[in-house]
Amino acid sequence: MPTISLCMIVKNEEMHIARCLDSVAKLVDEIVIVDTGSTDKTVEIVSNYTSNIYSHSWIDDFSDARNYSFSKASMDYCMWMDADDILEETQQDKFLQLKQSLSPDTDMVMMKYHTAFDEAGTPSFSYFRERWIRNCPDYRWLGAVHEVIPPSGKVIYSDIAISHKKLNAGNPDRNLKIYQKLLADQKTLEPRQQYYYGRELYYHKQYEEAISVLEQFLLAPEGWVENKIEACSICANCYFGLGQEQSGLATLLRSMSFDLPRAELCCEIGKYFLEQGNYHNAVYWYETALNRPKNEYSGGFVLSDCYDYIPLLQLCVCYDKMGNKQKAEEYNERAGACKPYSKAYLYNKQYFENIKTL
Repeated sequence: MPTISLCMIVKNEEMHIARCLDSVAKLVDEIVIVDTGSTDKTVEIVSNYTSNIYSHSWIDDFSDARNYSFSKASMDYCMWMDADDILEETQQDKFLQLKQSLSPDTDMVMMKYHTAFDEAGTPSFSYFRERWIRNCPDYRWLGAVHEVIPPSGKVIYSDIAISHKKLNAGNPDRNLKIYQKLLADQKTLEPRQQYYYGRELYYHKQYEEAISVLEQFLLAPEGWVENKIEACSICANCYFGLGQEQSGLATLLRSMSFDLPRAELCCEIGKYFLEQGNYHNAVYWYETALNRPKNEYSGGFVLSDCYDYIPLLQLCVCYDKMGNKQKAEEYNERAGACKPYSKAYLYNKQYFENIKTL
């Protein structure tokens, strides 16, 4: 059975760290903690779990810190988690089973990463991340922010999920400042980092600059298809934020020049037409979203609700606006089958019941 080193970089995580380590400590063979300057009780807390605690100067580079943590690992595989991640109890047996059955020639295990949840706690946003990585110099982190180890060698995909459950808000300006510092130091952003830089600008409502950065990324021959498609979505939202509706729509449609339409983009196009009062066009795009296959293994971000619940709920709205109450109610019931606890579904259900009593 392979051995696993859990490698973490932490700073001022006294609120999260015990919850994280409690969820996984008994399943790994070694815990390596790299502290980058905590001033709270983080180091004191982690000392209850491991003696492998190292201090490392923070230089605004996540890859630098993660690679340092990997350098201290002594087991067959390195595993990373953030302090506000947890391995839910429902995943722990699967984790152990995979560890017991893992083929020795495996280089990397990709696991799901749940980063957003609906009102019932069901994951609503997820994607695969490299989670167990063979402990060797060939695998090292790249990128000062949104760091990654490019998958290579024998890679397997597991449905085991790590859940990201932050208890307090982080520093919303941190990533943007790191990118700005890199640029001030005359560093060139490679395509993936350029995409994420544009995304950070969008989050900060610097729409015009975000469009400029993302357009450069979209026009460049390099860059991953999934990032290109996501960039079209972000760029479109920037145009919408500037009141440039036609440019926003054109950019959403442009995403299909890179690959077949994703349900996520279909829902965004449907939303555009719904807000314009063009219900027939909206229906077309929401129906298209329903018929698009969900590819969780593409590596891109997956909004699961865009493949059933959201288009069903919005089709209910469209048909209600067009006066077809029966079809609207049918779509609402289908949405309710996806999420019977949904407040929107329950509100619509009451709405249709009230209509019948009139």
